[in-house]
Amino acid sequence: MIDAEVVRLRKLRNVALRARALAKALESDSIDHGVFAESAIMCWTISRIATGHLRAHPYLSYQQGPSRTRELADRAIASIAAFTARRQNRRFTVYAPELQSVAREVADVRALTWSADLSDALGRAQLQLRGLAQRLDAGARHESGAVSMPRGNAIVRAEANGGALEDMGRTTWPYLAI
Repeated sequence: MIDAEVVRLRKLRNVALRARALAKALESDSIDHGVFAESAIMCWTISRIATGHLRAHPYLSYQQGPSRTRELADRAIASIAAFTARRQNRRFTVYAPELQSVAREVADVRALTWSADLSDALGRAQLQLRGLAQRLDAGARHESGAVSMPRGNAIVRAEANGGALEDMGRTTWPYLAI
């Protein structure tokens, strides 16, 4: 493992632990515990994967875990953000960018790693993160009052036409107009 990979793994671990702290804070007073609880577990799993690979490094300084100060700071920031999100009824909207940043870091580490085991473990985590991101997006749309219909070409064009579906065949299947 090279120094650049150690830096990426530490960053991944820190981002995952920060997102976990926010998920735990949002879960504590939420009606729907499912998304936030699963997200906290997924972030914990990702941080454990990164920590396990860091601890396998031969240099002792690279094996160190996150400091207690970082944990307290993450928890304090997450508590403030969760309090604000609950007051504004925007829990899903506030947490979605955090989960997206975790997904970006997972993708970066996975793309640049030499370890097949690490790539496999992060690949499985990536699949679960995509499912959680979809559920968070649906929750965010529900919070904002938007309709949670699928956004295919036919539906977008039909909505642009005032809901008329008469030209749906022409716009989605141009080869049928022969």
